[in-house]
Amino acid sequence: MNLSRRTVLLTAAGAATGLVPGLSGTATAAPRGAAATAAARDLQPYASYWYPDSLPSGTPGTGITWRSLKAWRADSDADLAFNAASVPLAARFTPTPANTTARSGQARIQSLVSFGPTSANPSQGSADADYYALTHWAYIDELVFWGGSSGEGLILAPNAPIVDAAHRHGVPVLGNVFLPPVAYGGQLQWTRDLVQKDANGHYPLAAQLVAVAAAYGFDGWFVNAETGGGNTALATGMLGFLRELKSLGAARGQRVTWYDAMTVNGSVSWQGALNNQNKTFFQAADSMFVDFRWSAGSLASSGTTAQQLGRSRYELWAGVDVEASGTAASVNWDAIVPNGKAHVTSIGFYRPEWTRNHLPANRTPGDFHAADDLFWTGASLDPARPDTDAAWRAPAVSVADRSTVTSVPFATSFNTGHGLKWYEDGKVTSGSAWNHLGLQDRLPSRRWVVRTTGSRPAVTFDFADAWRGGSSVLVAGSPDAPTTLDLYATRLPIGPDTVVEVTHRTDAGSPALELAVATAEPGTAGGAPPYTYLPLPVTPGGGWQTSTVRLTGLSGTVRALGVRMTGGGAVRWRLGALAVRDAPVTPAAPAGLRVTDADGGSLRFAWQGAPGPVRHYELYRILPDGTRRFLGGTCQRAFHVGGLAPEQGETAARFELRAVGELFTVSTATTTTHTW
Repeated sequence: MNLSRRTVLLTAAGAATGLVPGLSGTATAAPRGAAATAAARDLQPYASYWYPDSLPSGTPGTGITWRSLKAWRADSDADLAFNAASVPLAARFTPTPANTTARSGQARIQSLVSFGPTSANPSQGSADADYYALTHWAYIDELVFWGGSSGEGLILAPNAPIVDAAHRHGVPVLGNVFLPPVAYGGQLQWTRDLVQKDANGHYPLAAQLVAVAAAYGFDGWFVNAETGGGNTALATGMLGFLRELKSLGAARGQRVTWYDAMTVNGSVSWQGALNNQNKTFFQAADSMFVDFRWSAGSLASSGTTAQQLGRSRYELWAGVDVEASGTAASVNWDAIVPNGKAHVTSIGFYRPEWTRNHLPANRTPGDFHAADDLFWTGASLDPARPDTDAAWRAPAVSVADRSTVTSVPFATSFNTGHGLKWYEDGKVTSGSAWNHLGLQDRLPSRRWVVRTTGSRPAVTFDFADAWRGGSSVLVAGSPDAPTTLDLYATRLPIGPDTVVEVTHRTDAGSPALELAVATAEPGTAGGAPPYTYLPLPVTPGGGWQTSTVRLTGLSGTVRALGVRMTGGGAVRWRLGALAVRDAPVTPAAPAGLRVTDADGGSLRFAWQGAPGPVRHYELYRILPDGTRRFLGGTCQRAFHVGGLAPEQGETAARFELRAVGELFTVSTATTTTHTW
């Protein structure tokens, strides 16, 4: 909807409100589970959602399944194999900041994102490129999988692709516990259900939440209690529940964030501050989202209060609502991240997927990334030269970026996690649009730093062609001086056999190319890495080519990687892949590919994972003429494919599955057939 959901609730309820994910669901997927009918079974797995215990009265809407968290068990969760993330949370480091205004160790960023509806949100991507394919992970410290509604479910587990992409970039992901305002159908019984005790005085749903996060592979919970009508006894129960949730979760590496809504007397009263009304809840959690009604004074006092409690002021996320206005939102940035002074608190972005949602319906992936770059980097589109005077203070102005590129082998094909087609070795193996964030590569953290004394070319993710996946990096313009494009801040050890492989293609112009390698940090914030330039061999004749460069004469650790173009004239140059390796590594093959359930052209597959490191798996259909058609990829060991049909004269469909390694080398295949 065009109008902010918070504004809608203001109109409906006649009172201010806090964080509201949305109206009761209107999903259109076929019924499942308790809502299933005698019609065709829907084998499509969806992200999971629950009520704490008791369910609403009546019947769920089409495509909605009402479930009790208290009754959940991992061993009876039929979709767990599709929903459980598999990429561990990567460690990351902070390189020398790209500019003189970005700080490390001060303000952090939390991002509350609704990637899809509460119900009917596919577990493993879909056949649509129009998706909030978040790529600016380098500035984010915590991602909240936002959603929930009184008519669908209140507790949301993030789907696996989002967690896998976030973890690859070192970002923890929280599920959401949403107890809605009464105006949105909230029932106080659901709050009581959440904080119920067992005979031993423990909180069974706290243990259930920790078990869900552990089984699904994400990092904790955002708790948002906004149902009014409570009392001091209920607040006491909530406090005990939070303490147990944090204690049990900490033992599993999980965290808890509390939202500034319920107060110590059980009422819902958004403070816009850390104060005596909510500080006991903050003390029971790892961090707190401060409601939007903060002021410069209340944030300053909140930071002081946090420190008096022995906590960091940066464990407070000052809410910034960008759902309706995005970069046009009016924000008192100096109250949070003042220029020239220590930051006051951290930042909590509410609904930054505005960068996609505000665009017209015919938006393209390129349109989305242009808007998203503007949001995170600012009008300059270069974090080394941030626009510090703009009304929109982009995160790159204030917050230092981070990187997880710390070990060899490392490779990227600049795949953003969605695309109009799927490419392998520069050839289209599927002409269908798609999204699956779990297939997203580790992407450059600084987009885009271009170092030149002349005309700056445009640098973008482009979806018209790719080497592998769905996108490449396109450099277009007429550079009239040597131009260096920073790509990655790294911590990659150099061995005697270390090489860098660059896959690229020139569409127009013929620049001389060099690999830029730095083995030391810049001397000061905002400085250029002390690059050594190594020629990139180029084969005449155009087309995609891979140039291999030995790091002869260099030793120690690669701290930064980039490319330099020299020569004048108009240039359209594509970067399709980059790899740093010692010896090529090919993954072992998976085994036991099988169809576990089928209904017409809707098939569920499962297999045993390949031993050793695997980046992801790719599933293909082998057509009667021997052609391999890409059906999809996943980091999980289960996958669903819908919409299949027999080819002419085909009695059984043939499928093959391969493991893909960090260098995008592929294993031999395991195969299976399915009789129509």
